[in-house]
Amino acid sequence: LSTTLAVAARDSRDSADAAAVAPDDEGNRALSAARLDVQELSSRLVDTEHQLDRLMSLYVATYQLHSFLEPRHVHDAIADIAINLLGAERFVLLLRRESGLECEVVHTQGRIAAEAPRFAGAVYEGGDPLVDGALADGVLRLGPREGSSALAAVPLKIQDEIVGALVVLKLLDHKPALGPEDRDLLDLLSAHAASALFAARLFAAKDRKLRTLESLVRLARRE
Repeated sequence: LSTTLAVAARDSRDSADAAAVAPDDEGNRALSAARLDVQELSSRLVDTEHQLDRLMSLYVATYQLHSFLEPRHVHDAIADIAINLLGAERFVLLLRRESGLECEVVHTQGRIAAEAPRFAGAVYEGGDPLVDGALADGVLRLGPREGSSALAAVPLKIQDEIVGALVVLKLLDHKPALGPEDRDLLDLLSAHAASALFAARLFAAKDRKLRTLESLVRLARRE
């Protein structure tokens, strides 16, 4: 009997211990699940913040491009976007002449003559396959490509007219390559930079005509 009572007491203690441990195990599982939920939420918040930063960058870029009516200021705005948002260290901005046969080099950044002599002059005469292709069909091209010194050739296109190209030759040291997240910015530059340049060119032409008319009026009044 005493043995039976001892076994019963032991079983009772084991059951009590198990009952005491069970809530602890359940609490640990709930805590682990909560931690996983927090980690997932934190990851989503980081992704959302990153997307908001990208959208803000695109908004700022668009605003900068359309804030000016003088071609020189639009060129500077494109350069600022290339440096600060795209991470370009060396690049050139090409703009088609009104004849449509040649492209002027209207802006350069970095060492061009030594590293990319094709773009060192006042006029780009062709010869870089990546750039020539983008200027021909208006399709964005990414390097590297044999025979080309460009990492990216971004056509500046408005409707069916290609008004120029942004040619990225080198990125900043902290940015080893263009990533998928840069594609939105490149597409924005392709469209909005072209329309900003086109509007600035029209404004400059009208401004020249207006100044000419004003000069003629002043001369006529003197006579």
